[in-house]
Amino acid sequence: MANFIIQFPLKIEKYQEDILNKRFEIGRKIYNSLVNITQKRYREMVKTKEYRKILASLTNDNKKEKTIWKKINDIRKQYGMSEYSFHNNIKNIQKHFKENIDAFTAQKIASELWKSYQRFFYGNGKKVYYKRYGELNSLEGKNNKTGIRIKEDMLYWNGLKIPVMIDYNNSYEYHAMQCDICYCRIIRKYIRKKYKFYLQIILKGNPPIKVDKTGRLKRCLGNGDVGLDIGTQTIAISSQSEVKLLELADNVQNIENKKQKLLRKMDRSRRKTNPNHYNENGTMKKQKSEIWKKSKHYIKNQNELKELYRKQANIRKYQHECLANKILSLGNKIYVEKMNFAGLQKRAKNIEKNEKGKYKRKKRFGKSLANKAPAMLLTILNRKLNYFNIQLIEIDTFKAKASQFNHFEETYQKKSLSQR
Repeated sequence: MANFIIQFPLKIEKYQEDILNKRFEIGRKIYNSLVNITQKRYREMVKTKEYRKILASLTNDNKKEKTIWKKINDIRKQYGMSEYSFHNNIKNIQKHFKENIDAFTAQKIASELWKSYQRFFYGNGKKVYYKRYGELNSLEGKNNKTGIRIKEDMLYWNGLKIPVMIDYNNSYEYHAMQCDICYCRIIRKYIRKKYKFYLQIILKGNPPIKVDKTGRLKRCLGNGDVGLDIGTQTIAISSQSEVKLLELADNVQNIENKKQKLLRKMDRSRRKTNPNHYNENGTMKKQKSEIWKKSKHYIKNQNELKELYRKQANIRKYQHECLANKILSLGNKIYVEKMNFAGLQKRAKNIEKNEKGKYKRKKRFGKSLANKAPAMLLTILNRKLNYFNIQLIEIDTFKAKASQFNHFEETYQKKSLSQR
């Protein structure tokens, strides 16, 4: 069944803020303690000949065979590398902090660590990391009966009772709160040099349809075909009523320019206060012999940079949501080519020269993709289409060969990259 999230600010007192900050720090320490336990087990597991032999036998041909993965998973379960084992392990850690962290919240912390191991085992994760101070900014429960829960517009959690600021005059918030609650999540955000706390409520079903003051629908799903040609920074939209070429998240560039100036300023400060970390030619030393020093100005600039990143992320997401709504209003069948954005981020490995004998740049599209986030737009589009039980239609780029197709002769003609 589909779920959706609605977020409300918390009306919090100073003593309650201190308690929540303490609990987030305890949650981080519980997470790191579990990482320590599981990493010891993992190191013991990879020492076994059987496990290494099975992993070495994995090839592209037998990668999808269930029998091989069953053997691998059986060995992992023997060494306690499973989500349920993590839940059992965290019980012994949580009991020392039961006045602050309940059992369900601790289990969700264990589940979060298991997701990291899943990315490490099955995805593109390279390592399971510890969380540094201030990195854990989310704690959630498993249901709305015990632990973190909302009741009569109040957040209850281990002795805390905090008012939730819900505006029932707002039609969207009113109708959303009529849905069944799955569980609640407390979010901590660093905004304008101080922490602010929010309650995210995960609700069952699809989000309510937004209406304006007159009662008319703000947005509706169109009818017809829509073709998208998405790039690293732009998107071309073609429908029966409109054809457009737009820049993705065009309002984030001003913030990017501010970030560049601030990063240069921070680099000068870091070099001035840590001369022993750099060689004579300006490159950084590889050995980490001393602790990095941070001046007061550097810490001030670091907080300012964090604020710029937050603003940039919010603007980017807002613009993508607006653009997705615009695309959905043009049609209900949306076609887009498959794009390997992860491949476009990677730098070229081979050193090559051009015709003039100069070295070719290894630079790819990492910064453009980070600023414009085209993959996020497609994710938002797919999520909004799922509300209507429709999927985003992805076309195989190699089969379609859109740039090579001649519409007049209906034949394929190869072109160089500059001609495309």
